[in-house]
Amino acid sequence: MEFENLLYKKEAGIAQIVINRPDKRNALNRATRLEILKVIENVQIDPAIKVLVISGAGGKSFIAGSDLTELATYSPLDMEQFMSTLAQRLYTKFEEMEKPVIAMIDGLCLGGGLEVAMACDIRIASNCSKFGQPEILIGIMPGGGGTQRLPRLVGTGKAKEMMFTGAMIDASEALNIGLINRICDPEELHETTMTMARAISGQSSLVLKWIKKSINIGQEAGVRVGLDYEALAECLLFTSKDREEGLKAFFEKRKPVFTGK
Repeated sequence: MEFENLLYKKEAGIAQIVINRPDKRNALNRATRLEILKVIENVQIDPAIKVLVISGAGGKSFIAGSDLTELATYSPLDMEQFMSTLAQRLYTKFEEMEKPVIAMIDGLCLGGGLEVAMACDIRIASNCSKFGQPEILIGIMPGGGGTQRLPRLVGTGKAKEMMFTGAMIDASEALNIGLINRICDPEELHETTMTMARAISGQSSLVLKWIKKSINIGQEAGVRVGLDYEALAECLLFTSKDREEGLKAFFEKRKPVFTGK
């Protein structure tokens, strides 16, 4: 698959999207969003892919938000259609995807870029990265999930501070407040991320799917519903060949070979 605004490759069960607009700090325009949508559709139906990694090219920016030259031309009705298709709804597809998604963040992670990262399952960043929801500085608000996901990750007070002021925080603070999972030096970022991706890709894709679904349901519906869903998912997994293989490998003291069935 060839694209104009991103790079896409697959290897050993891991798919990688690299937003490739470094001259625009990888800001997302409509064309890029449409290409991301095509990749998501491909990843969802490809049984060989276990994990998706998303990053930005150039070493200065993960995603610096939406392309404001396009956004400035939108009418209110344009914005409503944009939110329900290529903005908020697009980001949510990373969250709803049945496969784990890792954001590999190097540099600026702002506005819509942070909203993309928060819709991913795991966030790994270089120690020179910066994070923020600066929309208020231009008279708008986060509209791609920021008002919902940021409080759930860092707490209501810190989320309000970030969105009320538009101020950026560094990677150390982002780690301390739970916005990202880990930080490392820029030259170690790729290997750190891929090491985690490889560790995840070696697991049962069936189990990964139901763990992610169970966590998401619990976050949305509450603990009681989440517990019931978890119990049903566990019973379902007890019908799988991967469960049989996992237990057999344990007793035979070898590494399991999972097939996702």
